[in-house]
Amino acid sequence: MKTRYSISRLAALVLASAVAVLLVGCGSTRPPEGIEAVAPFDLGRYEGTWYELARLDHRFERGMNDVSATYQRQPDGSVRVINRGYDEGKKEWREAVGKALFTGSSQTGSLKVSFFGPFYGGYHVAALDSDYRWAIVVGPDRSYCWILSRDRQMPPALREQLITRVAQLGIDPKALIWVSHQRTGPKP
Repeated sequence: MKTRYSISRLAALVLASAVAVLLVGCGSTRPPEGIEAVAPFDLGRYEGTWYELARLDHRFERGMNDVSATYQRQPDGSVRVINRGYDEGKKEWREAVGKALFTGSSQTGSLKVSFFGPFYGGYHVAALDSDYRWAIVVGPDRSYCWILSRDRQMPPALREQLITRVAQLGIDPKALIWVSHQRTGPKP
């Protein structure tokens, strides 16, 4: 009797944990409080390859350089996302393919991205060059931030301007990791 109760209790705990993870995952598609996604946003101009110039540290990119992201509109309205980077520790290229969906109007740079089945995370374009040459992207909270560029290098004056913009978003710019781009890598 005691064993059956323990198994039932464990099953309830596992189910409650799974529901909590799903609810957190669903809630994580909104921009952080006080940050608005860019509007108007034009996916046609955003498509193509972007180079990650800076990011906050996360285990899924730790030790990676030469990181790029390629965005491709799909016929069903979704966006194919191909992230590539060179893993310095393993001395090999890594790639992850995901899917992004707009969380509201396609005229607003707020999407949710999944690389793992039904689990989505927020992807919010918080600042964007009028010529779509650079972007600052944040995730579901301020612990996720990327500075992206169409070019592998950025002029120092522009870099300083974007560092200031990151700070204005409430993100510590000193925590940014600046990404080296020395390899050309595989093509999408």
